[in-house]
Amino acid sequence: MPEPIELRWSHAGLNCRDLEATEDFYRTWFGFERARSVQMGDDRVVFLRNGDAYLELFTASAEPAPSPTGDGPGEPGSIRHLAFQTDDVQAFLDRARGAVPVSLGPLEFDDFIPGWRTVWVTDPDGVVVEVSQGYRDEEQPAQHGH
Repeated sequence: MPEPIELRWSHAGLNCRDLEATEDFYRTWFGFERARSVQMGDDRVVFLRNGDAYLELFTASAEPAPSPTGDGPGEPGSIRHLAFQTDDVQAFLDRARGAVPVSLGPLEFDDFIPGWRTVWVTDPDGVVVEVSQGYRDEEQPAQHGH
């Protein structure tokens, strides 16, 4: 097997019915700022940045996928959800005050990690976005295949 090369996470690309509404959602609720806008014929592609995380927004004219429920779609080949960490899920919900649709939760996962709490919301195109607090990696995670 060849030696792996170093790769770094770059971005997630999202198809949007309304580019401006989607950009406003991620700017308002998740702290993204516009990093670049590229005009490609009649279409525009917008890159948003929050620290090292980028979202690439594309205008899409196709019919929207069915709205996912819960923590996102379960079909293979689909993205289940995007996820962000916060120190306080309740503060996020208090700030949103019903302006962001909740698809699931908030739920507590203290049985797995004390203090782990999560809520799932949807963006203007129905993409499920997880907001959680308290997640930590295992100290000794099980190895691949075990």
